[in-house]
Amino acid sequence: MSKKIILLASGNGSNVENICRFFKQNLEVQILEVYTNNPDAGVLKRIKPFGLKGYIFNKTSFNNGDVLKEIKKKQPDLIVLAGFLWKIGVDWIDAFPLKIINIHPALLPKYGGKGMYGSHVHKAVKENNEKETGITIHYVSEAYDKGTFIFQNKVALTTTDTICDIEAKVSALEQKCFPKVINSLLNNI
Repeated sequence: MSKKIILLASGNGSNVENICRFFKQNLEVQILEVYTNNPDAGVLKRIKPFGLKGYIFNKTSFNNGDVLKEIKKKQPDLIVLAGFLWKIGVDWIDAFPLKIINIHPALLPKYGGKGMYGSHVHKAVKENNEKETGITIHYVSEAYDKGTFIFQNKVALTTTDTICDIEAKVSALEQKCFPKVINSLLNNI
């Protein structure tokens, strides 16, 4: 029986596309659907070549439990947040304990929390003259970026790295590591 994944994204969808590409030929893993809170999200275009359906929802259906009800019906083995910016509620965590994961573009606990996403993180890393940064894949908990770490990977920075350079280095780590960590988790379910 194949393992089932649901992906949630709010933006461009480069991680979603990479995950889809990674699992495309894997008959033991099925990406059921991609959910987004943004009707203009680039992720909707990126999933078309994979024959995936995008499910667009608004704040009301997210907050009143309708989205969670839909996802519960699909019985995913793993829910993957790949650039999803809304906070996941306790109702989700109770429904899917240790089955919701997120990727953060920094070495948590540094540069985490509300408002710390994308270029905001890379800008803070640059402003603090960090010698390294990286990614953290973690279980989702009630608080932003506070869940138990599953995986971290680092990349060295130089004083001449721009915010764009930092973003490119972190993105390369995400592309290389995120699907492999997902696969490893699925193999242990």
